[in-house]
Amino acid sequence: MQSYLIVLNDPPYGTERSYNGLRLARSLLNNANEAEVKVFLMGDAASCAKGGQKVPAGYYNIGDMLGSVIRRKGAVAVCGTCMDARGIGDADLVPGALRGTMDLLTEWTEGAGKVLVF
Repeated sequence: MQSYLIVLNDPPYGTERSYNGLRLARSLLNNANEAEVKVFLMGDAASCAKGGQKVPAGYYNIGDMLGSVIRRKGAVAVCGTCMDARGIGDADLVPGALRGTMDLLTEWTEGAGKVLVF
């Protein structure tokens, strides 16, 4: 089984890096045979996991995209230090996302066949 770690650093809106990273995560989960996909959110990307995002009609919703990754059996973790710096609590996260640590990121990196950084 191929394993992928996707690390996102950019905010949910304003650039398209997080959007494109999540598009890739969903595609890997849809198309690869038994692919394992993990997404770790750091820095401004911590805001991607904030639940209850409201966007204009017709605009992508990063929170919904993360939910789609989780529903497809992907794992999503958010840097706890980055959450704290932005006032995001565990209860604020989209369902299924978890507070991560540098130790978790290290573990995921060591176990990944491929690491992609956006």
